Amino acid sequence: MLLEYAAIAAFILVTTLIGFIAIGLGTIFGPKHATDKKAMPYESGMNPIGPGTRRMPVRFYLIAVLFILFDIETVFFLPWALVFRQLGLFGLVEMFLFIAILLVGYFYAWKKGALEWE
Repeated sequence: MLLEYAAIAAFILVTTLIGFIAIGLGTIFGPKHATDKKAMPYESGMNPIGPGTRRMPVRFYLIAVLFILFDIETVFFLPWALVFRQLGLFGLVEMFLFIAILLVGYFYAWKKGALEWE
């Protein structure tokens, strides 16, 4: 029974070994001459101006979360479309209810200004 998992275990072992070998070879044969010019951050061939990190507005994350939420919700359309004829009128009514709930959430987010980009 465990023999069936031997191929998976061998695969994990070989890939882990290859990863360690690649890191080891890079450490052994890689360049080790650190200079001020090499340690300087590189950005499009220009000297960087200001700090490398800056604060991102919360609105960016809010829009990203809303996109993921509505994007994942629309994944449910494909299975529904595949079995639409088998579900009949009940499936149609349930999908309209699902779309109505999505639209309520969308209009709520729109009304609150969550979709405005400033």
